Amino acid sequence: KIAEGLKPIIGDAVEEPEIAGPGFINLRFKEEYLAEAARKMAEDAEGRLAVPKSGTKKKVVIDYSSPNIAKEMHVGHLRSTIIGDTLSKVLEFAGHDVVRLNHVGDWGTQFGMLVEHLRDEYPAALKEETSGDVDLGDLVQLYKAAKKRFDADEDFKVRAREGVVRLQGGDAEAIAAWKSLCAASRKEYQKIYDALTIEGLEERGESFYNPYLNDVVEDLEEQGLAVESEGATAVFLDGYANRDGTPLPMLVRKSDGGFNYATTDLAAIRHRVLLPASDSGEGADRVLYVTDSGQSQHFEMVFAAAEKAGYIPDGVSLEHVPFGLVQGEDGKKFATRSGDTVRLRDLLDEAIKIAGEDMLSRSSSDDADAELSEEAKKVAEIVGIGAVKYADLSMNRESNYRFSYGRMLSLNGNTAPYMLYAYARLCGIIRKANDLKDGEKMEWPEPSEIVISHESERELVRSLVKLPDVLSEVERELYPNRLCDYLFETSQKFNQFYENCSVKNAETPELKASRLSLCTVTAGTIRLLMGLLGIKVVERL
Repeated sequence: KIAEGLKPIIGDAVEEPEIAGPGFINLRFKEEYLAEAARKMAEDAEGRLAVPKSGTKKKVVIDYSSPNIAKEMHVGHLRSTIIGDTLSKVLEFAGHDVVRLNHVGDWGTQFGMLVEHLRDEYPAALKEETSGDVDLGDLVQLYKAAKKRFDADEDFKVRAREGVVRLQGGDAEAIAAWKSLCAASRKEYQKIYDALTIEGLEERGESFYNPYLNDVVEDLEEQGLAVESEGATAVFLDGYANRDGTPLPMLVRKSDGGFNYATTDLAAIRHRVLLPASDSGEGADRVLYVTDSGQSQHFEMVFAAAEKAGYIPDGVSLEHVPFGLVQGEDGKKFATRSGDTVRLRDLLDEAIKIAGEDMLSRSSSDDADAELSEEAKKVAEIVGIGAVKYADLSMNRESNYRFSYGRMLSLNGNTAPYMLYAYARLCGIIRKANDLKDGEKMEWPEPSEIVISHESERELVRSLVKLPDVLSEVERELYPNRLCDYLFETSQKFNQFYENCSVKNAETPELKASRLSLCTVTAGTIRLLMGLLGIKVVERL
């Protein structure tokens, strides 16, 4: 009955179902289906590779990166940025309307301390007309100096607390100083974003939601969801308890009248899904939060409260996209030898440096003082940055991963250098088959009918035609490592095909044209997916 029921559904793609042994059904792709699917990909090899867009276009908000003002970005922000950027690209490719939001930490009690420190050390930062011209220098050192004063000087601590009140009350000097801190931080983050080629990320910090916070608390109180608890205002949700079994509160207003992260996140949900675009909101159908797994319970509770309060319309989904920690090679906290936090800029520069040294060591020059050409330096940057991204994305995002320059820059295994080499090799095969000389512009062959004459050809085509399924799975389930697994598997299938099937010296012109088309589709697949992973490809390595 199952075999009979399958026939009308799969008839175009699959041979007659075979019943084998005690209750197995074997399905085999029709050769002509595989050949036709691969031909369609070849006709669109420099575009979408015949991958259809999603049936239903959605508005998707992706909240990622989210560094803190006046603090340095760390490896957790790196993971959030890389994963969020790839998911944005995949969902955009699927045809969705994607809004990339950077929920920066630009508000909170620490700003009272920072503003008062600026009042003493950089008074020009407190005047609107001069605040934009002040060079605040190293923001990390500035933060440490302010914190040191806060911990040691009681008078300064009082001033800092009063400074928070002034800032929240809209005091002109405090706002000017706050803006200069935000601008200086933005400049530093942008250097990292430029190095990682992150584009289209719109800053919308915690401060953006300040005007909406009172409304959220009042609404929760009116609905009877928010109640007084030890002088503060809290929401109690079923199923959440402290270790001693007492109900776990989700605070929405502190006893001093200040607000919590949960309040800001609830205001953000209302703005993102309840308010339509015509009313300055987003009107989103799906909202993704790319943060570390340590925040899982926070988001579970915020989403549950939003559901209970009626903030999530039917058909709208809020999803936490958690990721694990970055560890050192020893499995401990990722840090410098002296135990300090690794600066992201230094980390990226080191990856580029090692990639460049590796390229020099493999060059034909015997000159110990040889340097890379300008073009080779650009390739080293692509390889180095690509290696950092790919190492992160090739892991199941929920796992902790051990950061190793050696592993991520290896030419063996599922790494960016391996995939970049595979692409450059494919370009070389096509150049050779077309008798293109060095320096001549790469020309992709015309697509042709696909002829399957060897089992390794069939295996390669079967892998290539999986592409739409792999992309829709990542669109749905949000695990970028499946793109990397598929890339690696496909490149290995190509290697087996190339070992068994000559391209340049194929037995017939039809077979040569077919095999060139398979090379073109494989190259197009690597180029497309590496692009979605935020990694450029190069025709020569």
